[in-house]
Amino acid sequence: MKKVFFLKTCNTCKRIMQPLDLTGCDVQEISSQPVTEQELDDLHRLSGSYEALFNKRSMQIRERGLDVKSLSESDFKKLLLEHYSFLKRPVFVDGNHIFIGNERANLEKLNAFLHVK
Repeated sequence: MKKVFFLKTCNTCKRIMQPLDLTGCDVQEISSQPVTEQELDDLHRLSGSYEALFNKRSMQIRERGLDVKSLSESDFKKLLLEHYSFLKRPVFVDGNHIFIGNERANLEKLNAFLHVK
C-alpha cells in the first residue's frame, strides 16, 4: 500500500485497517489533514469520477439540503474539497490501483490484491 485516506472516528475504517500491514504506507487522517486538490485530482484519475469518491451517506448531505442526483462532477469535486465527510472511506491507493469505500465487493478486491502482491 502506498497511501490510505481514512477517518479516525470511523469504526468501519478501524475494522478494515486493523488487520492490514500498513508499514511503509502513507496514512492520512482526513479530518486533521484534509485531502488537497492535487490529491483529489490524483484519486479522480484513478477512479474515473468524483462521484465514485463521494460518500452519499454523509450527514452533510441532509444538513445542506443537497439533492445528490442533481449534482455534476464539478459539484462533487467542490463538495469533496469543502468537507472531509464527503469522501467515501477508507480509500486505499497503490500505484495505479484504487479501492474506495467499505462495500463487500471492494474489500474482496482489496484483499485479493494484497494477497497477490
